[in-house]
Amino acid sequence: MIAQVRAYLARRRSLGFRLQSEGNLLLDFARHADQSGHRGPLTKKLAVTWASLPASADRLYWARRLEVVRTLAKHLAITEPRTEIPPRYVFGPAHRRPRPFIYSARQNAQIMAGARRLPGKLRPFTFQTLLGLLSCTGLRISEALRLKVADVDFDQGLLVVRESKFQRTRLVPLHPTAQNALRAYARRRQHCSPLAQHFFTSDRGKGLGYCVVRKIFAQLRAPLAGKGCRPRIHDLRHTFTCRVLQRWQSSSKGAQSRVLILSRYLGHGHVNDTYWYLHALPDLMAEAGERFEQFHYEDS
Repeated sequence: MIAQVRAYLARRRSLGFRLQSEGNLLLDFARHADQSGHRGPLTKKLAVTWASLPASADRLYWARRLEVVRTLAKHLAITEPRTEIPPRYVFGPAHRRPRPFIYSARQNAQIMAGARRLPGKLRPFTFQTLLGLLSCTGLRISEALRLKVADVDFDQGLLVVRESKFQRTRLVPLHPTAQNALRAYARRRQHCSPLAQHFFTSDRGKGLGYCVVRKIFAQLRAPLAGKGCRPRIHDLRHTFTCRVLQRWQSSSKGAQSRVLILSRYLGHGHVNDTYWYLHALPDLMAEAGERFEQFHYEDS
């Protein structure tokens, strides 16, 4: 099974798919299959048994694992008709929209203040600047962590986000206040790690890994977390999108003809992807209600 999975991943990646997390899951599935002594084509029983591991995991996680194996099974079935494709909804839906945490200005300030108190020579400035950049640009965390020193163009006042989702590269203009913060961090990083290649680095001058960032962010969000509330780094992107729309909607031009601009800024291939980040905030809905009443009054 390992050989079949490696061949499948090589084929898909040659077509431009990265398959990072999916690839790791499929290799884990293949190791499980081979170590359990399974021989022959992929079966439903094998797929479901592996997908339901670990036993303590959420059913959503099991469903996601099964979905990954189903894709592999459909590929293998092309050349091996005896391949069994596992049913889709054994564990329920594989995707569920998590309720985003929309940060207020005060909560955002709390996160930034916590970052400033982190130990280390460069770490507090790294995390303060990183989280600040996510808040004011809506970048994906993966995009920010991949930024190289040369990708931050201070002369033009923009970021070069290279080969992001779907391997797209885009330019992200920066507000002057964001440029000032990045310049200040760049000077400090240059003093601590003059040979660093990544823009955001650890105290040792190495690029930051997502696991490290997620662990530290879990500490920073602790004052905000409550029952059933676990703010995520990705929620900063949701917050940015909602606040921009809210600001536009409150302006004289409105937001109706500007969502496409926001979509391109966020790096979305289709405007429908941007709608995923728009939420019914009280202020946003109040503004929308007022505009509707005004429209209805003028129309009548």
